[in-house]
Amino acid sequence: MLVPLFFFLLLSSVSATKKDSALPRLTDTQAVEAFIDSAEVVVIGFLEGEETRGFQELVAAAKQVDSVPVAICTVKEVWADYSLSSDTITIFRKADNHQENLVLSKAKKIEADGLVNFMTTNEVRYITEYNQVTAVGLFNSEVKAHLLLFANRGTKEYTELKERLGALAPEFTGKFLFVLINGGVKSNLRSLDYFGLKSKDLPRVGIYDGNSDMKWLLPEGQISTERVRDFCRSFLQGELKEVKQAGAETKTEL
Repeated sequence: MLVPLFFFLLLSSVSATKKDSALPRLTDTQAVEAFIDSAEVVVIGFLEGEETRGFQELVAAAKQVDSVPVAICTVKEVWADYSLSSDTITIFRKADNHQENLVLSKAKKIEADGLVNFMTTNEVRYITEYNQVTAVGLFNSEVKAHLLLFANRGTKEYTELKERLGALAPEFTGKFLFVLINGGVKSNLRSLDYFGLKSKDLPRVGIYDGNSDMKWLLPEGQISTERVRDFCRSFLQGELKEVKQAGAETKTEL
């Protein structure tokens, strides 16, 4: 009895491993909506089945990008709710209410590494740390107003302000992208200089408007939730348009 029992346990272990590594299957619109609402950024493969081009590549990519939940929906009746008619891998993100579609029939080549790149470059969150990868998703977003937090990683304020502004960001969904710029990174010095700042001046908060290519700094002082909220509202109400821009001259302020 010991040998059959051993093989039974071994087979059970293998089955469990396969099951645990499988992507969640979404069978109706309610399940899709619940999955989309479960995280700031999610990916769903709207694919016919496991033999579909891109399916195995998506499974492999999902294992490499732990920060983004991935699921599969094979029910075509559900696809229409998201304006999809063919096999598509889609990113849904809350920060700008954006749906980014990768239509597989239009892709020349589908590889796991390519899907990893697709997922990471479009991983825009409520507060996104700026780097060469995330810059793609940030600047491709239809939301062109960026609330910028300039702070030096490793300082006391860095984590605290990141959490504080990250909690505020949902209030401005679709109006602002909240972006964290680490002033201690050499590649970010041009961004600081654009606002007339140096690492020693941080932390500071600014607004960049991609539509007008204008920028403003929140006056020096405590970076409280209330001050940043008022700063954002002032921009949205057009009250900053006549204010001198940041970086126009030394110590230019709001």
